[in-house]
Amino acid sequence: MIKTDGTARIDNGATTTAMIDASGAAGVAEIGLGALVQAHNAGRVYKWGDTTAVALSSATCVVRPGDRIALIGPSGSGKSTLLHLMGGLDTPTSGTLEWPLLGARDTLRPSQVALVFQMPSLLAPLTAVENVELPLLLGGASEKEARTAALDALGRIELEEIADKLPEELSGGQAQRVAVARALAYKPKLILADEPTGQLDHATAGHLFDVWLGALEGTDTALVVATHDLLVANRMHVSWHMQHGTLEVNN
Repeated sequence: MIKTDGTARIDNGATTTAMIDASGAAGVAEIGLGALVQAHNAGRVYKWGDTTAVALSSATCVVRPGDRIALIGPSGSGKSTLLHLMGGLDTPTSGTLEWPLLGARDTLRPSQVALVFQMPSLLAPLTAVENVELPLLLGGASEKEARTAALDALGRIELEEIADKLPEELSGGQAQRVAVARALAYKPKLILADEPTGQLDHATAGHLFDVWLGALEGTDTALVVATHDLLVANRMHVSWHMQHGTLEVNN
């Protein structure tokens, strides 16, 4: 658990916690040992000299196995900040954040939490399959294990035919699907995607999510997608909303 001074610890044995919505009103949602991620009044403030920017204000939420969550909000609303906290890329300046089913923050990546970003993230000198297998190799898999898992992941999103192509030879949609395959290859328990279709047209974005959700069907992998595209959000089971750093959770 990440805990800052002056905040109360979330008890793993507890059955309820307050969910803070955008108006500041509190509702009640179940919380407990079945959570991949749970945040309680988590906030993130950045300071530059005398300037203070509140990126996230008192967010309380839970992600459980198998969840499909759309995190909706305009650019600058705090979506990326919340995903970075959930993925252990950053730490809250207030409140608490913990991963009951995943363990400590320093054990999250790459085996348990995978991230997909909006901007191109493939390494230019590596082929598609080499990009997908890289996290597996870094995690200690043998070359044979990594290559088998990478080809399987590419197959699950219908990209076997471009396995040996370099990123510069791929379309934008293909490159983003390779990034998704890289996230799938380790079979993580949680995938956090930050505007993964932001650079794609609607048709390409729709196809990306068709194959992505199809690849996750029948698994317990949770998917949280930050987006301002309602066509993407409508494909998910639950929508959370962010505005000016405030999270509204509707379960």
